[in-house]
Amino acid sequence: MKFYSLLLFCLIYNFSFSQSNTEVFLFDLEVSPSKIEVKNGKNISNNEGYDNQPSFLNDRYILFASTRNGQTDIAKYDTRYDSKSWMNFTEGGEYTPLKIPNRNEISAVRLDTDGKQRLYSYNTSNGESQELIENLVVAYYTWYDDHTIVSAIIEEENLNLYVSNLQDGTNRKYASNVGRSFHRIPNSNLVSFISKENKNQWQIKSLNPETGAIKVIANTIEGVEDICWLDGKTLLSGKESTLFKLRLQRDNNWKQITDLSSNNITQITRLAVNSESNKLLIAADVSLKTEISETTEETSETTNTNTEVSTSAKAIEAVVQRNLDAYNARDIDAFMNDYADAIKLYAYPNTLQTEGKTKMRESYQNWFERTPDLRAFVKKRIVIGNKVIDEEQVTANGKILEAVAIYEVENGKIIKVTFIQ
Repeated sequence: MKFYSLLLFCLIYNFSFSQSNTEVFLFDLEVSPSKIEVKNGKNISNNEGYDNQPSFLNDRYILFASTRNGQTDIAKYDTRYDSKSWMNFTEGGEYTPLKIPNRNEISAVRLDTDGKQRLYSYNTSNGESQELIENLVVAYYTWYDDHTIVSAIIEEENLNLYVSNLQDGTNRKYASNVGRSFHRIPNSNLVSFISKENKNQWQIKSLNPETGAIKVIANTIEGVEDICWLDGKTLLSGKESTLFKLRLQRDNNWKQITDLSSNNITQITRLAVNSESNKLLIAADVSLKTEISETTEETSETTNTNTEVSTSAKAIEAVVQRNLDAYNARDIDAFMNDYADAIKLYAYPNTLQTEGKTKMRESYQNWFERTPDLRAFVKKRIVIGNKVIDEEQVTANGKILEAVAIYEVENGKIIKVTFIQ
């Protein structure tokens, strides 16, 4: 039997199809009391694979996570010379790079080859790294000041908000079930975060890291958890290809600014604005048209056979393998721990079967309990970017099935699985 990932190519053999690719864009902003204009969009990552989580290092340089030789590392883009360089050379994969205030260092979430996920600092001169917070699995974060971090910590099945003080080593929990977007609110002593306590309506809230005081700011766009601050009163967010703004105490709801589909953008996610509020960074899915030729299958087999899997690919593979091991052990807690909150399960090509960890846990809990002979064996596997494609032989209730599972991994969590039976 041929490797099922190659069978996937055969299913679309000689046809044109759309695929998703994450890229980082830089735009000019022109802001007046009456309107916000977004101009001169430019793809600054322009790279196959995963490019995401952009931030401004300063007025000249931009940081983002980018794929290099199959591994996700910290890229630095020079706006003056339109060039990209690399900030680190670790064996692990780095995500969410940010400038550390008042220090010649940056920070990033690192997924090591042994599956360990921690927050590290990196010296901008030599790339040397140091673990910042011990014994906490940081997923998303921001800096409040040069020694205080506000972050989403992975605990069991939740993302919980913690404030970590690096000077005295304390870690205090202030909220449960939060999203991934954290930002220092301009001209204030507050940090914004996304609260998902109300499943029907996510909210943007503020936290005073010094006192722990939390207040509601506004509702998010439905189903959207990525925002940024244009100034202390104006929020930006995006849904699909449309960019929105919300002016606090003036706008009753989110108002459309522009549609960025002309830049080939299909799904806006992360956003960041510079200190002068005249530059905007957007990470977004980009629709690419790809032609599959007769040589695809042959080329894929050759690449899979002869190309050494990168260290970052091994880290991504470790997440999937750990998840498979928990599946075979019917350990529901360990199994669910590897999935993102917004996990989506699809039947190929795009039939949504399950969305969210709660529903997924219920169905798999029942499946584990009533299927004593449950097990899955990986016959062949390839890792491409942030995707793991497995040809699996699945045993359940005395039957043996052949299937393909396509896993997508981000920040050490499985965010999407597509099954082909």
